Amino acid sequence: MLMDDYLSLNAVVWLFLAAFMIHDFEEIIFVESWMNRNYARLRPRVPGPGQKLFKDMSNVKSSQFAVAVFVEFILFIPVTYLAAERGIWALFIGFNALLFVHVFTHLGQSVLLRSYTPGVVTAVAVSLPYSVYLFYRLLRDGAATWQDLLTCAPLGLLLLPVVLAGHKLGKKVVPD
Repeated sequence: MLMDDYLSLNAVVWLFLAAFMIHDFEEIIFVESWMNRNYARLRPRVPGPGQKLFKDMSNVKSSQFAVAVFVEFILFIPVTYLAAERGIWALFIGFNALLFVHVFTHLGQSVLLRSYTPGVVTAVAVSLPYSVYLFYRLLRDGAATWQDLLTCAPLGLLLLPVVLAGHKLGKKVVPD
């Protein structure tokens, strides 16, 4: 029996929230201690354009990161509801396209730094298989076409200001 026989598309859609949180829990748990242990050693390996972001992230507390994740999660709940229960797919597809691309940023960071980086394990073990399976099911079950996936994928970029605002809010709510 295939997994398709056990999971409805509706269930697969709702699993987005779990996949996101599992991945982000890894980042929340490890980001602060990892940066404290590795920043000085890895800073020279970071190319010039990434230096500012790497420096900014070097001071992040896990609790500040958790605030940013919370902001994203609050946005994901209605977007997931609209997809699963109302068949409104555009933002859901866009956000999942960004999650898929995000896997490769984690892999790229680990390759570039030749080191474990927070989030890489769950990016590969959870986010990547979830994303691939989700897109397969959307296509197989007729909820989306390739054209829909390609057209809606750029909508994931709408999440970037939310992420930045979440990190800014994290710094305000949990001061250094």
